Order: sequence, then structure tokens, then C-alpha cells
Amino acid sequence: MFRVGLTGGIGAGKSEVSRRLAAQGAVVIDADAVAREVVAPGTDGLAEVTEAFGREVLLPDGGLDRARLGDLVFADPELRARLNAIIHPKVAGRMAGLEQAAGPGAIVVHDVPLLAENGLAGAYDVVVVVDVPQRVQVERLVRQRGMTRGQARARIEAQATREQRLAIAGIVIDNSGSLAELDRQAGDLWAELRRRAAPRP
Repeated sequence: MFRVGLTGGIGAGKSEVSRRLAAQGAVVIDADAVAREVVAPGTDGLAEVTEAFGREVLLPDGGLDRARLGDLVFADPELRARLNAIIHPKVAGRMAGLEQAAGPGAIVVHDVPLLAENGLAGAYDVVVVVDVPQRVQVERLVRQRGMTRGQARARIEAQATREQRLAIAGIVIDNSGSLAELDRQAGDLWAELRRRAAPRP
């Protein structure tokens, strides 16, 4: 098994890269999707989050109000650390199970937004960073997610810096160009991952 850590700042287009790798044959394990799964209604995770943050982080249907919780924790590093202490062990356990199910010959891509922040680079055979300048991140968050510029900058500043991510990169994908350019880079990336994953003679 060849383990890839895929990361990038919010709005960098990491999900576009992971979709393209999945289409090529990678087993993609999405940390955000797993994080949603471990706090779904009826889970221990949701019960622990509600106990820590109160019922005001719940929607009327009993699901987690992610926007409300996000606003709370992005404004307060202590609350963010408390949330991470609940969620991260559950996510790690679930991701380990999904990886085992992929089988020994798989190229497993862990799509992890906070890979740099959580010091996880050493857990992978290679780290791939999807990179764009901060102004591109801001423009995308305003255009695609309806954030104000202030909200976009606050979310970006709550993450690792661009320099911190690039410092752990084994491979960098520049996603400031067109989707056609991203397609080409994703194809090259898959070829390189397959080359690195091939058994040594």
C-alpha cells in the first residue's frame, strides 16, 4: 500500500484534485466526509459535541449545525482545540479502518485539510499540496461559498500558512490556472504516484 497525504488551504481546490485521482483509480479517504460521519445524528460523536458546546449547535432536526459550530470555534482557539479533541480520534480510527479495507496494493489518498496544522506529514509516503496564492483563495470563497472577504480571510488565517504547507510538500500542484491545466497536472501526478508505488526490483 502506498499512502498519500493530500492537503491544501481552504479554497485551493484540493477536492478537485482528489476527485480526479479517484477517477484514475486511487482509493480516496476524505477526512471531511469522515468528520461529518462521526457526528451524524445518533452517534457518540454528536452526543459529545452537544455536551461540550450546548444544544444551540444543533439544527431543529437534531443534526449538527456545522455553520454555527464553525463560527464558534473559528473565533476561539481554545474551543477549536476542544472540538478537535472530540473529533480527531474518532476520525483517525474510522480512516484507519477504511485504509485497511483498501487492500495491500492500493494507492490510498488521504484528503486531509489540516495535515500541516496537526503535524501529520510523517504519516505518509508522500505529501501532495494543492497550492494557490491567498488572493485566489479569497476570490473563490467569496464567489463559490458566499463568504464576505473578512470571513474568507478569517478562515484562511485559522489554517496553516501557505509557507508551512509548502514546507512539508513532496509534490506541489499549482491550481491557480484553468481546469484543463489541473486535469493535466492531475494526470501527471497519478503517473508519478504509480511510479513511486511500484515494487522495487
